[in-house]
Amino acid sequence: MKTLIKNVRPYGEGEAVNVLLSDGVIEYIGAEEKKADEVYDGSNNVLLPGMVDLSANLGEPGEEENEDLRSGSQAAAKGGITAVFAQPNTNPVIDEPVIAEAITLKSSELGLCDVIPVPSITKGRKGEKLSEFGLLRDSFAHTRFFSEGKKSVANSVIMRRAMEYAHGTDVVISEFCQEEKLSENAYAHEGVYSGKAGIRGIPRSAEESIAARDVLLAREFDAELHLATISSKGTVEIVQHAKEDKTKVTASVAAHNLVLDDSTIAGYDAIYKVLPPLRAEEDKKALVEALLDGTIDCVVSDHTPVSREHKAVEFDRATPGMIGLETTLPLLAETFVESGKADWHFIAKIFSEKPAEIAGLEDQGKKIEVGAPANLTVVNEDGNWTVEEDALASKSSNTPFLGKKFKAQVQLTFLRGNVTYQA
Repeated sequence: MKTLIKNVRPYGEGEAVNVLLSDGVIEYIGAEEKKADEVYDGSNNVLLPGMVDLSANLGEPGEEENEDLRSGSQAAAKGGITAVFAQPNTNPVIDEPVIAEAITLKSSELGLCDVIPVPSITKGRKGEKLSEFGLLRDSFAHTRFFSEGKKSVANSVIMRRAMEYAHGTDVVISEFCQEEKLSENAYAHEGVYSGKAGIRGIPRSAEESIAARDVLLAREFDAELHLATISSKGTVEIVQHAKEDKTKVTASVAAHNLVLDDSTIAGYDAIYKVLPPLRAEEDKKALVEALLDGTIDCVVSDHTPVSREHKAVEFDRATPGMIGLETTLPLLAETFVESGKADWHFIAKIFSEKPAEIAGLEDQGKKIEVGAPANLTVVNEDGNWTVEEDALASKSSNTPFLGKKFKAQVQLTFLRGNVTYQA
């Protein structure tokens, strides 16, 4: 089957071209209007590679009341995402090949988005015994990215073993950095606003201490370490030094940590309660600059669906997290492209190419060229749309951006040449 996307500008540059897709790959890019079974008019919009999201919570198995693979995949496709990594915050935990393979098979049948299961580093996320890295790596799911979800591996000996086995089995250890004792019974960034609000805060050192420990362990065993959703300017410095030292370290940041800060907690609205917490303005600025200079490698949605009843309570009792699959791409467009800080090539780098490279995906995050996989998204730079609860594809609506107007809007998403979303 052949599909023609007419009048699109790859990376938002130059004159509009026509792009022919055939058998899941890009067959032609140029001015000629090729014959095709299906034709879509790109209306002079921006053509990008499909986005790759290294961190999202998709509910299955066990948490389907807030999200499931179908609704999560629909939300991803609506957000221009063609590959999403499902975190092991599930019940049962993704720690066995049979669980990972079930997720892979079901998402493949849905055909909306590549869902890559992320197994836990330790069995049951208990931090006591390592999961079988080799078995999971060699399973049908072919998992290469391991994480404890929103937990750090507290035991340094266990983490040292994880690094050792990671090196030997060619997997990546993705660590959420938060020292449990320093962050115990704390719910926001430790700073001026948490002090005024009377909310116990999580200090930067809770994140930085784990990041520093894991960098040293990764260096010792030449292991691949990914520091997930970092939030502190101090962690940025740790990553920078590690890269200068040639340690195999990469880092990501959640999109909302680039645009929101801890001043939001002044109103005690739990919609702003996330992990890691929204930090100070100076941290937010440091994260943006670190993305621009390449210290931070990529952006994630950190999509975390939470029911209304678990948000509409006191701040300290509320469940942390916000959804982001449908808003990350427009947030990035607003923060970097519309502000003039960067271009669409940069967006493709931090939300498609680099995450695919980190995770070792062979058919995602590729540059737009003949022969490349036809995983693509078409974005209208002047879509001028509003985030409305009833229009969300996700089952949950825990986002502070309800009612917000964005310019950039996804018009079409293609997974291996098949349309998975059309506005």
